[in-house]
Amino acid sequence: MAKRERGMHELYTDDPERADALVFGRRTGRSRRGFLKGAGLASMGAALGATIPFAGNMPAGLVPAALAQGAAAPKGPKILKMDGKADLIVLGDRPLVAETPAEMMDDEVTPTEKFYIRNNGTPPDAAKMPSDPRAWKLKVDGEVDKPLEISLGELMARYEAVSHKLQLECGGNGRAFFTPEARGNQWTNGGAGCAEWTGVRLADVLKAAGLKSTAVYTGHYGADVHLSGDPAKPTISRGMRMVKAMDPHTLIAFRMNGKEIPLIHGGPVRLVVPGWAGSLSAKWLTRIWIRDKEHDGPGMGGFSYRVTKAPMIPGDKGDPKNMAILESMPVRSIVTFPAHGARLPKGTSKIDLRGSAWAGDNSIQSVEISVDYGVTWTKAEVKAPANRFAFQRFSASVPVPSAGYYEVWAKATDSSGKTQPFQAGNWNPQGYGGNPVSRVAVLIEA
Repeated sequence: MAKRERGMHELYTDDPERADALVFGRRTGRSRRGFLKGAGLASMGAALGATIPFAGNMPAGLVPAALAQGAAAPKGPKILKMDGKADLIVLGDRPLVAETPAEMMDDEVTPTEKFYIRNNGTPPDAAKMPSDPRAWKLKVDGEVDKPLEISLGELMARYEAVSHKLQLECGGNGRAFFTPEARGNQWTNGGAGCAEWTGVRLADVLKAAGLKSTAVYTGHYGADVHLSGDPAKPTISRGMRMVKAMDPHTLIAFRMNGKEIPLIHGGPVRLVVPGWAGSLSAKWLTRIWIRDKEHDGPGMGGFSYRVTKAPMIPGDKGDPKNMAILESMPVRSIVTFPAHGARLPKGTSKIDLRGSAWAGDNSIQSVEISVDYGVTWTKAEVKAPANRFAFQRFSASVPVPSAGYYEVWAKATDSSGKTQPFQAGNWNPQGYGGNPVSRVAVLIEA
């Protein structure tokens, strides 16, 4: 069965409309929607286990969301088993990478146990860390007048602590939606979370160090160990322009959801750089190097955390000269209720739904919902963020005509006017910025 499903997705990747014909016997007319003279409708309905009330609107070459779920993991997802963590989906073991299922992101503030995990190396050995977290030290050096070496305890005593609900998101979130497949962990939408972070403003610390006029970029280092075991080799070291470093929401954080940051999430101290690729938010922070040029640490060159300046041919090798550093993350919405694959009781006449949306440095202007394959859209109610960079929750109630198989589509538009595309666009070799319309399959019992 698994082999047959993989074959189906390979067919759809190669030629979606030919796959329609081969898999379901489906043909469409000039509108490229629906089922010409019913061709293939019975087969697809049988595969979905229900009638399809809006079958006449279904675009040609569309893999139903209920069947698309099997593409990334035909044998079923591997579930994380770790004390203090929920059943996240493991995308990689070494380093550990685990995403949060959409239905677990049904909170304004993501509980720590549900927060995604993205490591680049091996976390520092807890047994070799200071027994008192306040003894943890970090330094700020480079293009500053007064280099600092400061303990966490001193940091907490000298600078004002602030708490914000801030979203973090892996730069590769949404990578699984690219066709052809891009390199890297195949995140769907679960490489994101919005915790309440408490810490001091990085800007306050940098002002105390005294930035020189030559300071243009940061470089971040953590205490995690490279997978090679070489203690002198950074796992990753990314940096940002000073304007982002000086944003009052960019924090040196020491609490997550009101408690000490767990080791797996970078405790006792980490950076939180909301809205930009999560790799900037260095865990187990030990050093911030202020540079007089764009930082050139591991993770800053080639195709790493870079998107195309001009569109390239999907699947092509790519040209490093055509790449620009990924900064603000793109607009994204996800439906967190009902869960993908939910079965609603007989007699259901409307689908009540809710979800989360966010947009890097921007805010959410609107979220629209469709249950008829994008022919009509209903505006969702969108709440204001608790603060800048927080998730924005949305909800809607959309009527449906009868029992059967539905897909709930959600698309968000950000404050700059950018809207989620139907398919992941701007393909790039390492798959950054994939933010297609969110799709959830729902079946209403007959």
